[in-house]
Amino acid sequence: MQVIETLAEGLKREIKVVIPAKDMEARMNERLAETKDKVRINGFRPGKVPVGHLKKMYGKSIMAELVNEIIREQPSAILSERGEKSATQPEIAMTEDEAEADKILTAQADLEFTLSYEIIPPIELKPVDGLKVTREVVDVSDAEVIEQIEKIAENARTFETKKGKAAEGDRVTMDYLGKVDGVAFDGGKDEDAELVIGSNRFIPGFEDQLVGLKAGDEKVITVNFPADYPAANLAGKEATFDITVKEVAAPAAIELNDELATKLGVESLDKLKEIVRGQIESQYGNVTRQKVKRQILDQLDELYKFDTPSKLVDAEFENIWRQINTDLAQSGKTFADEDTTEEEARTEYRTLAERRVRLGLVLSEIGEKGGVEVSEDEMQRALFAQLQQFPGQEKQILDFFRNTPGASASLRAPIFEEKVIDKLLAEIDVTDKKVSKEELLADDEAEEGDKPAKKAAPKKKAAAKADDATDGEEAAPKKKAAPKKKAAEGDAE
Repeated sequence: MQVIETLAEGLKREIKVVIPAKDMEARMNERLAETKDKVRINGFRPGKVPVGHLKKMYGKSIMAELVNEIIREQPSAILSERGEKSATQPEIAMTEDEAEADKILTAQADLEFTLSYEIIPPIELKPVDGLKVTREVVDVSDAEVIEQIEKIAENARTFETKKGKAAEGDRVTMDYLGKVDGVAFDGGKDEDAELVIGSNRFIPGFEDQLVGLKAGDEKVITVNFPADYPAANLAGKEATFDITVKEVAAPAAIELNDELATKLGVESLDKLKEIVRGQIESQYGNVTRQKVKRQILDQLDELYKFDTPSKLVDAEFENIWRQINTDLAQSGKTFADEDTTEEEARTEYRTLAERRVRLGLVLSEIGEKGGVEVSEDEMQRALFAQLQQFPGQEKQILDFFRNTPGASASLRAPIFEEKVIDKLLAEIDVTDKKVSKEELLADDEAEEGDKPAKKAAPKKKAAAKADDATDGEEAAPKKKAAPKKKAAEGDAE
């Protein structure tokens, strides 16, 4: 077999592979000899079928099997021998001429094919002892714990039917029908809808007009949908809602005690405080983790500068660009609305895609050289987490990961990445800094090194955490009740 490099330009490689016809014929004859004792052909005793007869009957099909095996197995063997890693699956090209292909299958012509691929550039790891990060830490106060418990209690608050008029804080149960220009619109109808006046769940002006109504009252409410309302057909439009009040209920008093904790499924108020404190600390810890990670990635980005495989960058860019256009479509905005152009945005996100690919390759190299591994238990937990996100679709999810090439890598990659970050945190200079929750949660764009620009609003959704493979965002499903402020808001109070 001849292996001839025909292109070596930057990261691009093209290899021509030639296997002489006589070698292919020898392989075919070996396979025919192996087949001789297995086939049964009328007129011949077992094992006595002449090789020439077998060749006439099965030669082409066996040769086709050999060609497929070579095409399947040789690329990885060739790359291994060359000491190269392909960024993506190598592209394989061979003759499409039927006459030429027939000659190959009959061992009258050499088997020739080419491999085209981009290599992963060699990365020389640099010392990390010069990396420094500041880890912001928030002390959770007792007051914040109580505040959170009060919010939980508010959601669990009970209401008691009252005969009087609805006031701020009361819950109104109603039927409504929304119309624009006198015509009912999709999603504008609901029955037995519950709304707490003052919760600001519905569009401005809606809840205010419920004040003073009592059970049995009917009223037509007029409101204006906000100009940025998610449903484009309603944005900025005046609408009326035919309201029928079915019940008015006053809120019961909230008391923070063991009885409340029991109602929430916890044995005592002290235990509830402990649980809530842990949840708040976990939430702050996640934010701290992302800020620390971004600092590490920004410094690695400064340390490592090398060409990135264009096909990996293309794939990453397409993922980002798809999300950007989805965000724009959902918001009903254009690039012009965001004070940019499509061309400028493409350039910026191309730069972002290159950064993400480069950092991914660096983290991969650090992890491999550092012996970072993802265990089977960790993979199973990640798969279980996926199943929990899609109740009722467990079989489809399992089938997807079992039958889709590379699907398991999407589970492994974020786990591997986080373990590499953990490894780096154990080796670099980490300084803890006490901050307020406001400082921790502040959207400090100076730290958002993955944003190539700050002016375009849609970027904040898709790119704010773009360096983190575990932080994909998914749009919330739209609810049917049109008067709500946001189409994705839930009904629970």
